[in-house]
Amino acid sequence: MTMARRRWRRVGKWTAWAAALLILLPVVLAGTALRAQYAGAAAPQTTTRGRDALWLGHAWVDGRRDASDVAALRRRLTGSGIRDLYVHAGPLEHDGTLPPARRAYPRARWLIAAVHRALPSVRVHAWLGDRLVYEAGEHGGLRLADASARRAIVASARQVLADGFAGVHLDLEPLHSDNADYLRLLDRLGPAVRGRGGVLSVAVHQIDPLPGLHTVSGAVTGHRKWISQRFFGQVARRVDQIALMSYDTGLPAESLYGGYVAQQTRLALAAAGPRTDLLMGLPFFHTEEFGHHGSAETVRAAVRGIRLGLTRADPGRRRFGMALYVDFAATEEDWAAYRSGWGGHHRS
Repeated sequence: MTMARRRWRRVGKWTAWAAALLILLPVVLAGTALRAQYAGAAAPQTTTRGRDALWLGHAWVDGRRDASDVAALRRRLTGSGIRDLYVHAGPLEHDGTLPPARRAYPRARWLIAAVHRALPSVRVHAWLGDRLVYEAGEHGGLRLADASARRAIVASARQVLADGFAGVHLDLEPLHSDNADYLRLLDRLGPAVRGRGGVLSVAVHQIDPLPGLHTVSGAVTGHRKWISQRFFGQVARRVDQIALMSYDTGLPAESLYGGYVAQQTRLALAAAGPRTDLLMGLPFFHTEEFGHHGSAETVRAAVRGIRLGLTRADPGRRRFGMALYVDFAATEEDWAAYRSGWGGHHRS
C-alpha cells in the first residue's frame, strides 16, 4: 500500500469517526439533560388539587356499560383527585356534524344521571374529535379551513350541551402548530360553550423541546409531532382546560421519559396562563410500538416527572392536574402509581 493510500485510508477512518460523533454527541447530550431533569425531589405540596380528569371510552354511552360499572367507577374514583370525565361521544363526521343523540350516544343521559347520583362532584363532558386533513384534495378527515365545518363543530357542541353534558372536550389531530383556523374555531366555540354554562377543554400535542423543532420535524418526516410554546399559550388562553398529551414519545427508558415529561410540564406552565386548568397526560395504556414503549412510559415515571416540573416552575399553582388516558386500558398498577404518586384530594 502506498503512502498516499494509507493517508487517505486514515482520513476516511477519521471522517467516519467524526461523522459518528456528530450524530451520537447530540443524542448523548440530550439523554444526559433529560436524566438531569428527572433527578431531585418533588416539593411536598405537589399533590392533587382535585382537578384531575379521566378519558372514558365509548362503551359508557352506547349501552355496553350498566349500573354495576358505575358502582365500580365510584369505588375507583372516590378519594382520588378526579373531577372531570371526558366520555367519548363522537367521533365527529368529517363535516363537523354529529349524528342524532340516539345514534351517537344513546345512553348519555342515563350515564350523566348515574354519575351525578354516585359521584355528585364529578362532571361528565362530551369528548369529540376527528382526524384533521390539510390539503385541498385530501380525504378521510375534517378540514378546519372550511368555515362551514367550523360552524358545524360549534353546532355539535351546542347539541351535546343540550343533551346534558357539562362540557365539550375537543381532540382534533394532527394539530399543526400556528393553525389559525383552529384558533378561529376556539374563538367561536368558547363563547358558545360558556354561554350555556359549559366547560371547554382541548387535548393538544407536546411542546417543542427545542425551539422550532415542529418545523424541522415536519420538513424531515412529514409528521409534526410538536407545537410551539407560543401556539400552546394561544390555545390555552381560549379554553378552560388544556390537556397536554405527554405520552407517545418513543423514548426507551423511564429516566428519559420522566425527564422529558418534567421538561414538558415546565414549558406548559410557562405558557398556560393563570386562568386555564393545565392537565398533564398520564399513559394508562401499554402498547409496544415505535412511538410508545410501555416499559418506559410508565405512570410512575410520568407522575414523578410532572411533580418535578411543577416543583421547579410553580409548585403552588392551583389550576393544575393530571389527565388519565384511558379507562379501558388501565391496570391496577397504573391506578396505584397515580394514587401513591399524586395523592388524594388536595387540602388547603
